[in-house]
Amino acid sequence: ARHSGPPDGGWGWMIVAGCFLVTICTRAVTRCISIFFVEFQAYFGQDYARTAWIHSIVDCATMLCAPLGSLISNHVSCQVGIMLGGLLASTGLILSSFATSLEHLYLSLGVLTGLGFALCYSPAIAMVGKYFNKRKALAYGIAMSGSGIGTFILAPVVQLLIEQFSWRGALLILGGFVLNLCVCGALMRPISLKEDCKTAPEFLERDYVPETEKQDLKRMFICSPLIKLWPHECLCYCSWKEYDFLLMPGFMVLAVSVLFMAYGCSPLFVYLVPYALSVGVSHHQAAFLMSILGVIDIIGNITFGWLTDRRCLKKHRYFCYLFAVGMDGLCCLFLPVLQSFPLLVPFSFTFGYFDGAYVTLIPVMTADVVGTSLLSSALGVVYFLHAIPYLVSPPVAGWLVDTTGSYTASFLLCGFSMIFSSALLCFARLAKKIKRTHLRSLTGNTALKQHIWTNGAIAYSVTAELDQKDVEFLAVDTNSFSNR
Repeated sequence: ARHSGPPDGGWGWMIVAGCFLVTICTRAVTRCISIFFVEFQAYFGQDYARTAWIHSIVDCATMLCAPLGSLISNHVSCQVGIMLGGLLASTGLILSSFATSLEHLYLSLGVLTGLGFALCYSPAIAMVGKYFNKRKALAYGIAMSGSGIGTFILAPVVQLLIEQFSWRGALLILGGFVLNLCVCGALMRPISLKEDCKTAPEFLERDYVPETEKQDLKRMFICSPLIKLWPHECLCYCSWKEYDFLLMPGFMVLAVSVLFMAYGCSPLFVYLVPYALSVGVSHHQAAFLMSILGVIDIIGNITFGWLTDRRCLKKHRYFCYLFAVGMDGLCCLFLPVLQSFPLLVPFSFTFGYFDGAYVTLIPVMTADVVGTSLLSSALGVVYFLHAIPYLVSPPVAGWLVDTTGSYTASFLLCGFSMIFSSALLCFARLAKKIKRTHLRSLTGNTALKQHIWTNGAIAYSVTAELDQKDVEFLAVDTNSFSNR
């Protein structure tokens, strides 16, 4: 059945539970691969940079193939995509347990497992956005907290598995664990919203549809006897039209900022444990730092999701996101001076909290920019943009460690990258506000009201430049005018 809007509950909470398990089996498992870093380096006798490629390829493949996951979800089935991804990821981990070289791990643990994670991650997250609107940030906070709670539980468990069964046995057990993604896929129940499909008149009225395409569509409806049979049915977007949002200025700015944010956040999860070991922290304490980071990540997911759903902060999600990214950047800048376990614990608390905060808000902000109907495709692109930074940043950081003999340059580069990402969003918002103020001063509110009274098609494009209070005021005036 088609719903007029997201149900904000019901089976939606099972979707949240399924997405929670997906983030445990994908993002938490990826983070825990860093615990294998020292084992791989010792076993294969390679340097930091070459060993870091394993984690990089996993992250890169997960994000690079995210649009493929969205494509399968949109045109085949979300359930099929997630189940297929679970099988591929499990196969990759099991084959990795028989690895005889780093190149073998690049293909099995990197490419195959990463591809499996890609087919699961963005479709599961997009499903949450389809089921929730009013409590969207809270739902995403709970769903994305799987990354944190999974890291908290899996980090010491993986360390124990390595000690008991070696790294080969630990990878084999993780391969069986990741098969739970097939269960997560079974929980996903597709939902059809009215905004997912548009009738021909609604589609032709959209401002961002070029005039040439409108003319082509009009000719199609006049000439095609097939389409004449569906005058009141949905006109679904063609696959190449699902990415019109790429031309939106707001999405372009978000995309560029994501590139710098992804570059800054990835190396820390790879090098936190090796860095802690290099300053004299024991193996169990280093794994415990990852656990702390994971459990505080959960608190950041849920509390930031709940707070940004409150009326006082709902309009300021944008600034909450850039504040969280900026704070994580500052944490990275201070990390080189923290050289003992008591000092690294507060770092794990702070970095983990704000990491959970901005991860929760990424899909929320994407939905605010492009809308719910295009969320799956947009998330595929957003996570695709993570791919190149995730691929190059850990090896670059490892090369800096090999060259300089310390982690300082690597962590400083990460910190400045995340701060630049936050500053870019801040400047973009200020520029938009200045432009809006300038436009109002040139046109005046009276002229804007007259446009709304005389032409409904112009009203859509004009009110997009107004704030919420102006829209509500003009809507009241329009109703009163029509009643006369």
